[in-house]
Amino acid sequence: MPEIRSGRHVVVLGGGYTGMFTAIRLAHRTRRTGVRITLVNPSGRFVERLRLHQVAAGQELAVHRIPDLLNGTGVQFVQGTATALDPEARRITVDGSLHLGYDTLVYALGSRTDTGNVPGADTHAFTLDGPEAAGRFGARAAELAASGGRVTVCGGGLTGIEAATELAEAHPGLDITLISSEEPGAMMGDQARAYLHRALDRLGITVTSGVRVARVLPDAVELTDGRTLRSDACLWTAGVAVSPLAADSKIATDDRGLILTDATLRSVSHPEIHAVGDAASVRMTWGRLHGSCQSGLPTAQYTADTIARLVRGRSVKPFRFGYFHQPVSLGRRDAVIQFTRADFTPVRLRLTGRAAVLYKEFVSGTPLTTYRYSKRVNMTTFVSKGARASLEPAA
Repeated sequence: MPEIRSGRHVVVLGGGYTGMFTAIRLAHRTRRTGVRITLVNPSGRFVERLRLHQVAAGQELAVHRIPDLLNGTGVQFVQGTATALDPEARRITVDGSLHLGYDTLVYALGSRTDTGNVPGADTHAFTLDGPEAAGRFGARAAELAASGGRVTVCGGGLTGIEAATELAEAHPGLDITLISSEEPGAMMGDQARAYLHRALDRLGITVTSGVRVARVLPDAVELTDGRTLRSDACLWTAGVAVSPLAADSKIATDDRGLILTDATLRSVSHPEIHAVGDAASVRMTWGRLHGSCQSGLPTAQYTADTIARLVRGRSVKPFRFGYFHQPVSLGRRDAVIQFTRADFTPVRLRLTGRAAVLYKEFVSGTPLTTYRYSKRVNMTTFVSKGARASLEPAA
């Protein structure tokens, strides 16, 4: 594995959960080595994606500015959007005019809601892609609550469940339908799933499962079984998509556009590029990692440590990670935590009620706490490494 010489320039592309952690930890790990670090992100605000369902329910979140989070690290912040990437020249173009050369690139562009697969979703549905988008939906939901309007939440994964329950608790006047291709909570154990469904019932949420949305209309959603449900506002949480930048730049990607990585989270086609979080296709022996903060922060920690070791000419061990929980908020006053094996399958242990609320709040606040302390000490985000890394690239 080639050595990264001191004095090299590392660019971190993306200032979400994983990009921010990579930049801060790498700055701490490489101080006094001459490594320069630049973080590029379209917005100057750090977005707490784990809390955007709260914004959709009308709550205001604290505003965290990226320059403030980076203060004292020596990391340079460039606000702008990467519009082109030339991996052969090792150059990024920002906003079409600013050119940044790099020796090492950390690709952390994350993901967004996929509204491209169902007709009408891109034009008639709301998303939680950022505070502004969540705020627009929140304003519409508050308006509809006064008149008993109908809201459809499309997607029964954790984001859809959290958004639906948060809305129902905040706006009892809304008629909310959660539409899911699978039973909500299907990934949980029987008891945790039953608790989840009791919460949905208690909050008055109608669940329509085992069916997909065929089309989103301005005032309705059409289902694949032929039914049409009236919808004054549709919130789309069904699936995610990644930036096409990597694929367009001829970096090796999978069929979803995620960068194919080796056992050290480096691009199989361009080893000077490290991919983290939702942008990386990472395979353990039991299967692929799925996009989540739970797995994203460990990829960031590992990558920062890997680059720091390469700077010093040291060897690198393969990435290993195992899941350990599935935390789901059910409004502000309820939650369910399903603990898991490393491969994300459920075990018997679970938390519910007030204890689960406190646990979930701790999880949601962990990233910002980690950033603050990581300026001074090497904190770990690994709870489980119970999975052996695959030595083969993810396909």
